[in-house]
Amino acid sequence: MTERGSEPVEYQRYGPPAGERPSEWQSVAPAWSTRPPAARPESREGGQRLGPVVAVALVVGIVSGALSSVAVSNMLHSTASPTAAGALTSISGGSIRIDESSAVIESVKKVAPAVVTISSSSGSPAGGGGVGSGFVFDARGWILTNRHVVSGADALSVRLNDTRVFPATIYGIDTLTDLAIVKIDAGGLPVAQLGVSSGLQQGQQAIAIGNPLGTFENSVTTGVVSGLGRQITAGDAGNQSAEQLNNLIQTDAAINPGNSGGPLIDSGGHVIGINTAVSQNAQGIGFAIPIDVAKPIIAQALAGKPLARPWIGVFYQPVTKQLAASEHLSVDYGALIGSSDPSSAAVFPGSPAAAAGLRAGDVILSVDGQRIDGDHDLSTQILPHLPGDEITLKVQRGTASFQAKVKLGTLPPQNG
Repeated sequence: MTERGSEPVEYQRYGPPAGERPSEWQSVAPAWSTRPPAARPESREGGQRLGPVVAVALVVGIVSGALSSVAVSNMLHSTASPTAAGALTSISGGSIRIDESSAVIESVKKVAPAVVTISSSSGSPAGGGGVGSGFVFDARGWILTNRHVVSGADALSVRLNDTRVFPATIYGIDTLTDLAIVKIDAGGLPVAQLGVSSGLQQGQQAIAIGNPLGTFENSVTTGVVSGLGRQITAGDAGNQSAEQLNNLIQTDAAINPGNSGGPLIDSGGHVIGINTAVSQNAQGIGFAIPIDVAKPIIAQALAGKPLARPWIGVFYQPVTKQLAASEHLSVDYGALIGSSDPSSAAVFPGSPAAAAGLRAGDVILSVDGQRIDGDHDLSTQILPHLPGDEITLKVQRGTASFQAKVKLGTLPPQNG
């Protein structure tokens, strides 16, 4: 597959230095991705330190195309004058009060008590440590944060909104995304309510809460959802390694050093994402992991299970009109099963896809009725599921189509 890119954009993920990764973390693409796993870096450092940081290039367009420039136009023509927050607006002979600031205030009141500061320390020869953010998703001391906030830490502590401090342990590191779950021995904690990210719309309000610079706890910034389904390749400060992050929410709400792992919330006070990254070459371009991506590992943690991700066991390429023409396909959308590496099987032997009878050259058109296209990549449709879930695929083979039931497996450990 030919990757489409753009001019390099310097980009930084904010959080404490990662150091050596826990053994649970595998920095590889999933076995159902468009490309073979990349070599695993020996170590990573990055995030908020009391010193200079070095940014790495942002590589875009891995799956769904290049990162679009964010253009803001003020060319809306209307006979009405702009309405200030709190002003009265006439609607059908009546009047209502539009008060955006009140919505932000009430939303923050709901979530801020559940936002925590996570401090890490490392006994490695390089030393170091850092500060990031997180939020409580269960009153019994369960906290969600970024993987790069806690990776490589020899000791962790969590400071609650009420100023209490607890030692913390890492329950699990996600094998696929920049997420981790931390546990403290506490109960009766305020909890952030989880929202739904699948229905987000560009332009809707987004509010980021976190601890910038590790000093200004529960700082609030506001903006909008600028884009959805973004794919970037990101690295941590002071390190030349990088990893691919998919299906991100783009926002212009300011995300600053120390904000990593904090919640991105909507105007109703529900968590819609986990703040994880920001562009260094431009202002107002930050990224968050959608909360729907985190829900499966949250469920696994609360059930006392290891964190695991689903797997069908195929390599694929997103179908474009150009690919459809060059491969003489009968459809111009979907995911074409095939590997660019002749030594790699397009369908892994013994995989769920193999058990369902899928083979190279098949085109997966939909997952549970959701069409696979430029806005809905195959991997992002599978990711919210749990291993063991059954999904229904619509598959095109030549000029005929059929449905295939696939019971998802567990993403196996990767070499490298």
